[in-house]
Amino acid sequence: MTETSVLTLDLDALASNHAVLRAQAGGAEIAPAVKADGYGLGAALVAARLWDEGARSFYVARLSEGLALRRALGDRAATIYLLDGVTPGSAPAIEAARLTPVLNSLPQIEAWNSHARGRVLDAALHIDTGMNRLGLRPEEAVVLTGAMDRLGHVNIDLVISHLACASEPGHPLNAHQLTRFTETAALFPDARRSLANSGGIFLGDDYRFDQARPGISLYGGGPRDVPDARIKAVATLEAPILQVRVMPRGESIGYGATYTASQTTRVAILAVGYADGLPRAAHPRGAVWFDGARRPLLGRVSMDLIAVDVTDCDAARPGAMMQVIGPDLPVDDAAAAAGTTAYELLTRIAPRARRVAKGG
Repeated sequence: MTETSVLTLDLDALASNHAVLRAQAGGAEIAPAVKADGYGLGAALVAARLWDEGARSFYVARLSEGLALRRALGDRAATIYLLDGVTPGSAPAIEAARLTPVLNSLPQIEAWNSHARGRVLDAALHIDTGMNRLGLRPEEAVVLTGAMDRLGHVNIDLVISHLACASEPGHPLNAHQLTRFTETAALFPDARRSLANSGGIFLGDDYRFDQARPGISLYGGGPRDVPDARIKAVATLEAPILQVRVMPRGESIGYGATYTASQTTRVAILAVGYADGLPRAAHPRGAVWFDGARRPLLGRVSMDLIAVDVTDCDAARPGAMMQVIGPDLPVDDAAAAAGTTAYELLTRIAPRARRVAKGG
């Protein structure tokens, strides 16, 4: 009997999702986002399998992630894009690890150009088209093209931007960002272009350009923040039943006594809680999957335990494993019950959940 939660990574499902996204993207390169340790599922495992499926470019956020991914990929000739760009003092490490920085500001451009010292180093250029996070504003890009000496030792191979509302096809910001990106990227005619994330791939041909950068839909989340039949579950989080008890009518369960039984209720206590990554906010809409049905959570999620209604479920006994997220309980549904997103739910799965990989 296992005494802890178990996270199973289905590498064949990951490969299937990659194939779906590649087909949907037409001729665009698929460059997986493997930041945040592969959305919490293990960047080394994820990137190695996606390399086998044909991926040759990957995106990380932090320098530490890029260094770890380069070590994990070994001698594979992968292009690893660093979304944080050239932060102060990072240029030597970026070059040594053969990372490609995504330059987000004029000072970052100057730092990378200065570091090159007579050589020519590759980089991507980030244009902010409406997200208002990282990236040059379009007017800054115009200024840059009027002073190309700032790029004297930098080869801008790729121009990117990021969609703020790609999971909402009808949102007007999508078309606005597309227009701004198309106009600004034209200032760099020799560079490839990349705009679409998972949701953006499904917005249509105009959004796909030369490269797409999917994340969540590789890992099992739908491109519209709801389950999508084309996308398979990659992560399955299960937890064992520790105890089955009977709660009399009128008694409460859990911290705060937020749930009171309206009838005699059979309850399974599971070895999983917010220390394992299950959001505390999952109560009261949360559920697990067991014995062919969704079983509602009772009371608050605590650090190490949850309570589940198993009334009239004879299969519930100590040691039996219940599915917290997985093929029968899609990550989008589990996230919605907790008032969050699949992105957050996956990246919050804690290290104490034992990792298991299956598939080629």
